[in-house]
Amino acid sequence: MAQGFTFFNRDLSWLSFNERVLTEAGNPAVPLVERIRFLSIYSSNLDEFYRVRVPAVAALQQLDKEEDIYNDLQNSILATVNRQQEIFGRLLSGLIPELDAEGICFVYNQPLPPVILPALKHFFFTQVLAFLQPVYLDGDNFFPESNRLYMAANVYGESGNNSIVLINIPSDKLPRFTGITEAGKQYIVFTDDIIRQFLPLLFNDAVVKDLYSFKITRNADLSLEDEYEDDLAEKIEQQLAKRDLGLATRFLYDPAMPLHLLHALAASFSLPTAGLVAGGRYHNLKDLSALPIQNKALEYPTWPALSPAGNPDSLLDEIERRDMILHTPWQQYDTVLRFFNEAASSPDVQEIYVTLYRVANDSRIVNALISAARNGKKVSVLVELKARFDEANNIKWARQMKNAGVKIIYSVTALKVHAKIALVKKSCGMRTRYYGVLSTGNFNESTARFYTDHVLLTAHHEILRELELLFIFLSKRRKKIPEGLIHFEHLLVAQFNLQQRFLAMIDREIEHHRKGLPSGITIRLNNLEEKVLISKLYEASNAGVQVQLIVRSICCLIPGMKGQSEHITVTRIVDRFLEHGRLFMFCNNNREEIYLGSADWMNRNIYRRIEVCFPIYDAELRQQLKEITALQLQDNVQAVHINTQLENIAVKNELPPLRSQEAIYEYLKQQQYAKV
Repeated sequence: MAQGFTFFNRDLSWLSFNERVLTEAGNPAVPLVERIRFLSIYSSNLDEFYRVRVPAVAALQQLDKEEDIYNDLQNSILATVNRQQEIFGRLLSGLIPELDAEGICFVYNQPLPPVILPALKHFFFTQVLAFLQPVYLDGDNFFPESNRLYMAANVYGESGNNSIVLINIPSDKLPRFTGITEAGKQYIVFTDDIIRQFLPLLFNDAVVKDLYSFKITRNADLSLEDEYEDDLAEKIEQQLAKRDLGLATRFLYDPAMPLHLLHALAASFSLPTAGLVAGGRYHNLKDLSALPIQNKALEYPTWPALSPAGNPDSLLDEIERRDMILHTPWQQYDTVLRFFNEAASSPDVQEIYVTLYRVANDSRIVNALISAARNGKKVSVLVELKARFDEANNIKWARQMKNAGVKIIYSVTALKVHAKIALVKKSCGMRTRYYGVLSTGNFNESTARFYTDHVLLTAHHEILRELELLFIFLSKRRKKIPEGLIHFEHLLVAQFNLQQRFLAMIDREIEHHRKGLPSGITIRLNNLEEKVLISKLYEASNAGVQVQLIVRSICCLIPGMKGQSEHITVTRIVDRFLEHGRLFMFCNNNREEIYLGSADWMNRNIYRRIEVCFPIYDAELRQQLKEITALQLQDNVQAVHINTQLENIAVKNELPPLRSQEAIYEYLKQQQYAKV
């Protein structure tokens, strides 16, 4: 189906998104502290890119005979990252004078001010020194862990002999920054610079020179067999122990490091020369989000979260009367917490089923499930242990729940369960009532404060009976999807009917347009990669159907190309909240169908995961989603359009400025007041 069509490369598209994040750090309309946080987000994203995507590109290069293609891709990636890093450095340097104007001296690539040296010396000897572990580089006696910070120093003894000493920067044990107030001015310094200043005091009979920082990024993918007969959690824990010791994908070093020292380190650590990347004096600048600045005037103004449900005596009874949608973070996530708390405590609730992908470190939801089990209810939880970088947290919670009597289910190794669904069964006399939560985002009250998502709370019996069938299937842990065993009419479920139904709905829009009937497609995603679905959107465009896409991150679809995508626009929105909700809207001859769900249109979501998209049947909620989406498409402040060259082009028109995230907040506030 993809024959004859062209696509953006997914990795270059992702770097385009990260560049859009970077530009917010230079946006004068963004408060100062928030601009620094955007630098932190950019740096964190780039670290993950080198931990996950760069190893994938290298692996493809080894498997594919067309080596030149991947050489060109690697060169494009390197050139793009180097250009962005230069922008990063300029932006950060430009923010330092602005901090100084606010009475904050951020000491960056400068000598430590003498006025604070006594306080920093005390801090070094009482706090930092406890975690320093200097090691002489001697053969193969040192193995740097992934993304940990280190310094290399030349140490000269009395005889003039030179030794290389490696020093860890204990940012995993201590804050990366220390704030000291002196004479009414706040000074913020890197732990790195404190070590640089006072480390020579530890070498009484030697001279310490030339301290240069470095870090190594390693492949973060876990190596799992198709299936384990033994404890999957134990196997994953064994792999996690090796993650920080995986194959190096990048050696990031201070560009001032002499070549002889660089080569000595690379040889000692057996690093490929292709992975040597000159960075700056400081690494792990994702830590910038932790700058100890206590000035609310330099942050985004507060938008108090709204209450969407009021305060009914029973939330479950309220859900039985009407469907509800929660829009986070504009609205309080407390409604979801209350759902699980009521289910755990209600004497009539008999069974609870839920999938967990990423949960909060101190999850109230998991604690409610533990309470439910201890209250004698049947609680079944599918915990996805393969959620990247959340494996350890999920293992911890799985074991606590199991000890409390919760039935724990793990997905089969080759198939992640990414669906965000929960089902409660309540006994009402001779009848059983169903209540469900279906979400576009994780059951995570922490990320709900800054991820934009939609959560449906419903008692729609047919939808929830299908949800029950899915939970039954998941509990059996089948390696293959049995054909024809389960039929979903309302839900779209990846591995069963999701791709086929989306293709059919796009075909229906094409047919409507050919008949002169109203047609149109509006889709909001985090990522768009899968070529079968993209090609079908190209077909719709070529047939004349208007396709409006809002894609936050990866977008392999090329919009606006003659003969391919002339009727497709792609909008990208980056603002104070992370755009995360997925929405699918089909005109259907003015009988619109609207779905929400967990599924991006990525290869992994379509072919290697269990995903659930769900219909919105309530007319009032459908209208609400349409109006929210319309506000996003009208954004001419934080939105950009992606052009045929993969560039982020600012939206420019003569309309009054409209910032969609702010407009959505005001819209939902008005909706709430209208119901009072």
